[in-house]
Amino acid sequence: MTKDRSYEAVTARKGEIMKKAVGIDFDQFELGGLAFDYEKMMRETGYSIQEIEEIQKEVGVGDTPLYELRNLTALARKCAPKGKGARIFVKDEAANPSGSFKARRAATSIYHAKKLGYKGAIAATSGNYGAAVASQCSMKGLKSIIVQECYDSRGVGQPEIIEKARACEAYGAEVVQLTVGPELFYSFLLLLEDTGYFNASLYTPFAIAGVETLGYELALEFREREGKDPDVVVVTNAGGGNLTGTARGLLKAGATDTRVIGASVDLSGLHMASDTQFNRKSFTTGHTGFGVPYATWPDRSDVPRSAARPLRYLDRYVTMNQGTVFYMTELLAQVEGLERGPAGNTALSAAFKLAQEMDEDQIIVVQETEYTGAGKHILPQLTFARENGIEILVGDPTEEVPGKNIILPKDPSYVQIKDLDVDKLKLSLIKHSVKNTGTTKVNKNDIEFLIAETKSNEEFVRKALTDLKVSIDA
Repeated sequence: MTKDRSYEAVTARKGEIMKKAVGIDFDQFELGGLAFDYEKMMRETGYSIQEIEEIQKEVGVGDTPLYELRNLTALARKCAPKGKGARIFVKDEAANPSGSFKARRAATSIYHAKKLGYKGAIAATSGNYGAAVASQCSMKGLKSIIVQECYDSRGVGQPEIIEKARACEAYGAEVVQLTVGPELFYSFLLLLEDTGYFNASLYTPFAIAGVETLGYELALEFREREGKDPDVVVVTNAGGGNLTGTARGLLKAGATDTRVIGASVDLSGLHMASDTQFNRKSFTTGHTGFGVPYATWPDRSDVPRSAARPLRYLDRYVTMNQGTVFYMTELLAQVEGLERGPAGNTALSAAFKLAQEMDEDQIIVVQETEYTGAGKHILPQLTFARENGIEILVGDPTEEVPGKNIILPKDPSYVQIKDLDVDKLKLSLIKHSVKNTGTTKVNKNDIEFLIAETKSNEEFVRKALTDLKVSIDA
């Protein structure tokens, strides 16, 4: 019997489709109510750090260069109070095959797909992960399909997204390009069902475990090089996997005192799924349109339970405007001789300012870079913005209005960051957890789960639940 291919029917079958496509029975980790055993899921479905290192080594992934950005450090110190200005380092993930840290995710995921006997893999992504999956599939002799939210209803796509599509095709992938809207997930589910391919989701335990080697490498490298762990690691935050994996890797290496700070571009006021606003943003990832929703409800992803749960590991979360990231991208190229893409430079922008808060003998690390292709370069991005009615200015970045203008800092002293209230994000996560699971009463397991989810304490969680009028049986 032919299955119903309507939008409603396909989305209703999403649990069944995703379970078959990823090879994990997520139900075994459910604890009833809103809680599930996250660590058990990571432990029983993933691989050890040592196993992942071997998997990645076989395909040339990982063990990327670590650079000290001495010139940017010197510039930060000129803008900082006396005695301030931490040493800035960067982990050059552009050295990976496909040109980003996402190769770590893809290497582990595609290895697993090959091991389980899948003939191909599918990923729904507009970002670097598509190229990473395509690259790894080519190495392993698997087919690959990349489903990409690419255009608005006029058929106009952003230079960076189109660049990434070209990269995917270069690695041999079939690229399915869609207009912005709900059809992305629908089309993704249909392709999984029709092909029987592996769901190379960004949010599986395999994908997150793949990023753990990044944090693990950082800790070991700094101990060997500097005799200490880094004081701060700054991570560009979108869907949360980069931050989660890096933080878990640091912890597995014993770097328990290293602070993990997330960084996103501030796109507040723009709706990510809006046709009319799709091309009025100049960043396709690493922005608050991903970072905040995925932090406050991780299970909105393409697997039943996401392994990316950033609020479990986040110590601080900062944002900056679009113009600042463009400015720092150019500064990195002209001061340090490294031309890298905007995703990693989001964390670099934050690190430049954060370093000015820290002592000179401290260490702050930007944990990734990405490649720069024609469409990722700042000039086509700014040209595209201008063509879409965005005003390009030089001045005070704090005056930028997303979707209306892009303001490049007047000079390095104008680089600014803004703190997001992490406690508000934690409260939002608890609210979403209660609402989306239909929970009216919680038990001890739920309480402990929410404490871990929010990196908080019992008092914080109980008060939040009481305010939501949830009955507590614990």
